[in-house]
Amino acid sequence: MLNIGDFANHGRVSVRMLRHYDAIGLLRPARVDPVTGYRSYGAGQLARLNRVIALKDLGFTLQQVRAVLDEQVDAAELRGMLRLRRAQLAAAIAADERRLARVEARLRTIESEGNMSEHDVVVKPVPSVRVAQLTGVARSYQPEDITPVIGPLFDELCRRMAAAGIEEAGPAVARYEDAPEGDGSVLILVAVPVGPSVRPDGCDFEVADLPPVEEAAAIVHRGPMDDSMASFQALARFIEENGYRSAGYARERYLECPEDPSGWVVELQEPVTRR
Repeated sequence: MLNIGDFANHGRVSVRMLRHYDAIGLLRPARVDPVTGYRSYGAGQLARLNRVIALKDLGFTLQQVRAVLDEQVDAAELRGMLRLRRAQLAAAIAADERRLARVEARLRTIESEGNMSEHDVVVKPVPSVRVAQLTGVARSYQPEDITPVIGPLFDELCRRMAAAGIEEAGPAVARYEDAPEGDGSVLILVAVPVGPSVRPDGCDFEVADLPPVEEAAAIVHRGPMDDSMASFQALARFIEENGYRSAGYARERYLECPEDPSGWVVELQEPVTRR
């Protein structure tokens, strides 16, 4: 028999935890001295302790752990519980990875401050263009809300254009507008230029003429859009320092989009007016 201290050491748990497990009936000692109250455990009980710790680390409550170990949960229920917990853990990992990517992007932006001069920005007109277009909604203008919406929208638009036999006539464009609900959500309008003769008849997407922009502050961003913060902030500094004010969300004109996003080349075009 092992005293409670030795059993705790072998099981890599605290004595306090073993006392709690005893109190709730999850892991009773093999023997309790009737005079001193000292608890003793058999080495064979380490197997149950190992299962307790493993299930607890999976996120099960102690009540659920007890039900599993005491066979109050059948195999089908246990599989369902494990699959649910696996999905929860995967979602948490994905959320942490997205959070890490945002932190890294913000760090890169901080490190690049001052490296982009106003000479990287030009002010120019943006002409009208006829486009095929689809619209989606993102919860906010933050990259973590935009990215899951904009990619599938472009994929779907390209699929529909191919089905209609309509070819691209220039680089794709993404535009943004405040959603009418006024809750901070954003309309995403993905567009692909098409020939001037294309009409909306029979198309399962919108055909529209994007209005021209008299003046837009434009900068070329290279790399994935998740790293575009520094470019957008360079635009903001240029606009402020040169007597302009922003007149809306920037358009994104995708000049080059290879499979590897590190090779992307995107022109950011923010409409401006003189102050």
